[in-house]
Amino acid sequence: MLRAADLALLRLLRTRGHGLTAERVVGLYSRAGEHGALWHALALLGLLGDPRSRATYLRSIRCVLAAYAVNTGLKHVFRRARPVLEELPWLAPTISGHSYPSAHATMSFAAARVLSDALPAAPLYGAATAMAASRPYLGVHYPTDVMAGAALGEAIGRVTP
Repeated sequence: MLRAADLALLRLLRTRGHGLTAERVVGLYSRAGEHGALWHALALLGLLGDPRSRATYLRSIRCVLAAYAVNTGLKHVFRRARPVLEELPWLAPTISGHSYPSAHATMSFAAARVLSDALPAAPLYGAATAMAASRPYLGVHYPTDVMAGAALGEAIGRVTP
């Protein structure tokens, strides 16, 4: 039942709100999340502009790196194949064929958790949610991949020193 719901929600996300401009914008935003680049850039800007919160920004960099490493290890454990909808090909390239959990979601929620010590939480979590949602929108993750990634990222953000 969960698998059927996951597939139905993926199909919904792949068929609603699409157009050339929307797909281009979402694709660019998603690409900014590769290897946590968006979150590292935000932390670097924070280091330059807010020296009082230096420890938070450095912790964010460590946390995103840890989230990426943990996520990569878990992908090799679970080995869940990326979704395939024959009539709806992926709209983004991927680094591997494994989808569970979503690294974009993991790193985004880890960063949002840590950075919310120095920056307003609502926009950070909004950006993290948008990053996570971009992945099934582009067809490269099931919705449960991003939900698991978000939960994992939140947990990693809470425990990273």
